[in-house]
Amino acid sequence: MLKTINPATGTEMKEIEEVSLSSTARIYQQAEQAQKDWQGKSVSERLAYFQSLRLLMASKLDQLSTIIHADTGKPKAEALATDIMPVIDYIQHIEKTAEASLNRQSQSTPVLFWGKKSYIEYMARGTVLIISPWNYPLQLSLIPVLSALAGGNAVVLKPSEVTPLTGRLIELLFKESRFPDQIVQVAQGGKELGEALIKEKPDYIFFTGSVKTGKIIQEQAARDLIPTTLELGGKDPMIVFEDANLERAAKAAVWGAFTNSGQVCMSTERVYVQRSVYQTFVRKVQELTMNLKQGTSIHDDLGSMTFPKQIQIVKEQVEDALNKGAVLAAGDAPENWDNDSMFIKPMVLLNVNQEMDIMKEETFGPVMPIMPFDREEEAIELANGTSYGLNASVWSGDMEKAERVVASLVTGNAAINDVMLTVMNPNLPFGGAKNSGIGRYHGEQGLRIFCHEKSVMTDSGKRNTEIQWFPYKGKYKPFKTLFQTMFGRNKNWKAAGQAYREIMKASK
Repeated sequence: MLKTINPATGTEMKEIEEVSLSSTARIYQQAEQAQKDWQGKSVSERLAYFQSLRLLMASKLDQLSTIIHADTGKPKAEALATDIMPVIDYIQHIEKTAEASLNRQSQSTPVLFWGKKSYIEYMARGTVLIISPWNYPLQLSLIPVLSALAGGNAVVLKPSEVTPLTGRLIELLFKESRFPDQIVQVAQGGKELGEALIKEKPDYIFFTGSVKTGKIIQEQAARDLIPTTLELGGKDPMIVFEDANLERAAKAAVWGAFTNSGQVCMSTERVYVQRSVYQTFVRKVQELTMNLKQGTSIHDDLGSMTFPKQIQIVKEQVEDALNKGAVLAAGDAPENWDNDSMFIKPMVLLNVNQEMDIMKEETFGPVMPIMPFDREEEAIELANGTSYGLNASVWSGDMEKAERVVASLVTGNAAINDVMLTVMNPNLPFGGAKNSGIGRYHGEQGLRIFCHEKSVMTDSGKRNTEIQWFPYKGKYKPFKTLFQTMFGRNKNWKAAGQAYREIMKASK
């Protein structure tokens, strides 16, 4: 059984039954059977279930936010705005766009194949394994699950064992909205269960989590030629130029660094500020940070950390920075932390440099290191100076400059004069560069990754032959004339027409 403990209060809640390792083969057998009927439904027929789920979730917002709050320790308002709302919005997006994205797509045909038609069909892969994290346990589970379902797949969801209540909630949501039995199976358990589910060779794997685990999954998937999408970590930079709206930028930095207690792959983990406004920006951030309210009430800004082991990672990075000369401008030094509490006060670190772990490795906690820069080129070099490339933001009143800088950043996502924005737009593909992942989801591409693309060309079958078929006797010279007219500088269409007739004559 999985024990569930509210990280903010320490209160033990209900236990959740784990799936036995011996049952993984049966799970896939059930998925395979359910998928046959589901794939046979049209996209429109599948979307009727999506509407039922959306309406159900919209009617249960209090219940959903209460469960996520208890499971993660994040404030209920944050659970509602950043974990629940994006899912409901995405369902509505799929309802509007899935048919256009997944139905047959007509394509143009080269003129040499005159008389033929071309199209693409999207065919379900089969059973998709989705392994989801604990930081946004509803959003980062349901969006890939729903994307896979739209394409006609069955889904096996292995939610994080850190937040099993949300996993159970997802199971009940699909049951209450009357999705077909076994089309979504929620398999609760730990690392060993995830390994066992991968060994059963699903048709596709979608993983969200750490780089370390992502590499292990990719290695196993490569052995079995299983396609994957990996949504991994980030060390996202924020570049603030002297001509930016500093009031807005400071507020954005505080929210971007500390929302969900910094446990966000897209959180603002490095802030680079032009030296001429560095001190002003730091003062604004300090004031805003120290005014944040932390606790468990509905009015608090920050909740607790969710995963106890993550606190040790944050602690080690902060201690490393302080030992190397960093200065704590807000928050408490690790030696003053309450070892019995899951709450960490938000921290602002100054006098940092690129060699510190806090500037290189993903922190996943409420820490904002701020560093000055002088020139645009320097800011770009600093921002690109990690092995990650998930998200970034650029702040300037000069849009031409901001867009120029964004174009130079090695990242999968970026925002100008805003933070953590693109993941909330279901029309945009989301994913990372470098160690931040492989593949994209959201948008058209986010639906089609869960499908095989089948290219089809058709012919009426009335002609007895084709110009490129045997025999080749007498075809070389007219081929040459025809192709030079079509693709070269010489546009002698009369000669090309004669060449085509000679080819057809030779084909008979």
